This record gives sequence, C-alpha cells and structure tokens, in this order.
Amino acid sequence: WVVLVAGALMGAGDVIAQQLVEQRGLREHHCPRTLKMMTIGFCFVGPVVGSWYRVLDWLVPGNTKVVALKKMVLDQGGFAPCFLGCFLAVTGATNGLSVQENWSKIQQDYMDALMTNYCIWPPVQIANFYFVPLQHRLAVVQCVAIVWNCYLSWKANRM
Repeated sequence: WVVLVAGALMGAGDVIAQQLVEQRGLREHHCPRTLKMMTIGFCFVGPVVGSWYRVLDWLVPGNTKVVALKKMVLDQGGFAPCFLGCFLAVTGATNGLSVQENWSKIQQDYMDALMTNYCIWPPVQIANFYFVPLQHRLAVVQCVAIVWNCYLSWKANRM
C-alpha cells in the first residue's frame, strides 16, 4: 500500500510540475516522464523511505517531543542528504544520462535541492514523528510531499 501511494503521488507531483510549473499543456505533456517518476516512487521512494521510518522508530523508540526532535535531526541530518543524492542519481539514470552527465547534474542541483528540503521538511517531520503512528508516516509525508515531488520532478528533469 505504501509503495502504491508513493508511486501515485510521485506521478501526481510530476503532472503538477509539467502542467503548472512548466506550463506544457495537455498536448505537450510528457507521459513517459510521468511514468518514470511513478516507477521511481514505486521502486525507490516508497520502499526506501518506508524502511527508513521503521529503522528510525527502532533506533529512537517513543513519541515524546524530545524523541520527535531526535528523529527529525537523524532524518534531516543523515537520511535526507543521502536520499536526495540517490534520488537525483536514480532520476538521472532513468533519464538516460551518462555517468559523467549524471554526476554533473547532481553537482548542479544537489545543494539547491538540499537547502529547499531544509526549508520544508524539519517542521513537517517533527509533527509527523510526534503525532502520526509509524504505519501512516510515509503516507502523511507523501501527501505533504506532493509539492515537494513537484519541485523534485521539475529539478531532476530540467536539462
């Protein structure tokens, strides 16, 4: 279920990116790109983030305010930078970039994406870790992430 939600919401983020941000219009919508983003959601984002939340809950059990803050620091200080780099690499690879092109694109986009991440995610994650049960965390994050997914799709697919 979590994987399906992640894939669907990654696809929705791409549709929003193409239609609202890039203003492609329906005739110019690049369906293969949307399918690629959905596949990345199904095969990468859902499994990796879902597993990370289980590991994080095992590492730092509980749901007090202090625990939520610790989880957010681990999530944003350790997981987010690694995940973002991997996401950009996976997206570049699925877009057919060579290793050198992919590395150049990651170097170009990574810091801007990470700084944008830090503007959005810390307060969301504190609330998520404090109020939301483990089995619903990825779904909550993916719902909030519809805007983030739109940004990531635009950033990752901008050539």
